[in-house]
Amino acid sequence: MSYIASDVVISEEEIRAILPDQYDTQVGKIINSIDDLCRTWIERSPFIVMSTVDKGGKIDTSPKGDPAGFVEVIDSQTLAIPDRPGNNRFDSFLNIIATGRIGLVFFVPNRSEVVRISGTEQVVRDFDCVTRWQLTLGCLILQFW
Repeated sequence: MSYIASDVVISEEEIRAILPDQYDTQVGKIINSIDDLCRTWIERSPFIVMSTVDKGGKIDTSPKGDPAGFVEVIDSQTLAIPDRPGNNRFDSFLNIIATGRIGLVFFVPNRSEVVRISGTEQVVRDFDCVTRWQLTLGCLILQFW
């Protein structure tokens, strides 16, 4: 027998009535560019979780890791993420080609905080990124919304 919920929360008003108010520090940390603190965090991160979405709305989440600094901050609005061999399903690439939507979470060992970034992305085969990282396919270029 499948579980059937009896008290489903369906509105923001219900959530706000149940949970405490937002912390000003958490609301204030939402920014629309990579500042020095975020740049440092990204450069120290050896592991990210990448989420993409296909045309039907199905979300795919993939772990990505390499030595710290593997994600390159190109400028305050742009990141480059090298492609590495994986399961050869290319779900993230196909989703990016289909919708361009992406979310990233950057982790740093022994820290409880994370940096989250959302934006639009492209799969590119630019000579510079393919040569620098010795890639087969290319890299992902993320730009902020």
